[in-house]
Amino acid sequence: MPNLHELENAMPVAPLKIVALPSAREMGLRINEYMVQFRKSIRNDKVKKDPAFHDYIVNNYLVDVDTPRFGSGEGKASFRESIRGKDLFLLVDVCNHSITYNINGYTNHMSPDDHYQDLKRVIAACNGKAHRINVIMPFLYEGRQHKRNSRESLDCAYALAELRDMGISNFITFDAHDPRVQNAIPLNGFDNFTPPYQFIKALLNSEDDLLVDKDHLIVISPDEGALDRAIYFASVLGVDTGMFYKRRDYSTMINGKNPIVAHEFLGDNIDGKDVIIIDDIISSGQSMLDTANQLKKMNARRVFICSTFGLFTDGLKEFDEAYEKGYFDKVVTTNLTYLLPELYTRPYFIETDMSKFIASLIDFMNHDASLTNTLATTEKIHGILEAYNNRIEIDLT
Repeated sequence: MPNLHELENAMPVAPLKIVALPSAREMGLRINEYMVQFRKSIRNDKVKKDPAFHDYIVNNYLVDVDTPRFGSGEGKASFRESIRGKDLFLLVDVCNHSITYNINGYTNHMSPDDHYQDLKRVIAACNGKAHRINVIMPFLYEGRQHKRNSRESLDCAYALAELRDMGISNFITFDAHDPRVQNAIPLNGFDNFTPPYQFIKALLNSEDDLLVDKDHLIVISPDEGALDRAIYFASVLGVDTGMFYKRRDYSTMINGKNPIVAHEFLGDNIDGKDVIIIDDIISSGQSMLDTANQLKKMNARRVFICSTFGLFTDGLKEFDEAYEKGYFDKVVTTNLTYLLPELYTRPYFIETDMSKFIASLIDFMNHDASLTNTLATTEKIHGILEAYNNRIEIDLT
């Protein structure tokens, strides 16, 4: 919960409004519930009476917005209420493929490009009337196309520059594939958050015999790109880390990628240890499953897969088969992007809800208050680890 004392002594930038696009409607509803709860718990009467806090405590912060499509596939965006002078937080999930629209008699699933265009339409519909526009895009649009190799497009940097030119003030994302892409908008706010605290909290809540020390646990990066995440996670937990190196066939290109020939392990002995594999994205998941399989062959005790975004682009069949074969024990992922409904029926799945964290971010940003409290995950992790290791009953939700 936000630091109420700090917020009560800070003026809001402007009346708060949350614009949850259809792709993030469910997350928007959860965030709104927490926001209402946060502000109704304010005990300072000055906040309730001061005209500067007009519309500060209300029953709903969500804006009624519509993004319909014409039969040709073209779209538009329109607000059904005034947003003049408001501090807007636009929430969009560019990976939500469950939303469909009709085009020339055919049903089409919305792609990341479609969601990004709808985001721009909503910004354009503000017509310069909003006091400030902030974009929360958990999965960074085109984040994996963040650098140029030879004759390639530079999609992510261009998208950020385009949003900047449309007038957004702050951009919030999670576990960016390469956060250095923020160099495309050096004069704008760009915040990149990671969920290691939520990962360990979910694991401790799920497993009652997890020994977090160097003799029983190790954190593994499935490739060199995720090594920074693994090192931070391992350092906070006080355990060792290791890495798999992907040997690729650079003479061949399949689905836009060079195929992986083999995974080579670099690290300490994992015999009999529990293993946490940490990465930003489960796309098809094949690389993650290959890594888990190899760890089991190296006599790992249990394998826990932690990934910020569980896309599962090839479905769950291979994960179901791998689970039955004992390649891994749990998959922990956030609800920052759309999750397949059938995923909730799988015995190996653990969801980490990020809506309360995002609501806290919005509350602090609406006051232009420091985000130090939200970033201090190391102390929080140490706190729940100490309680867990001492077998103290705590609320991990």
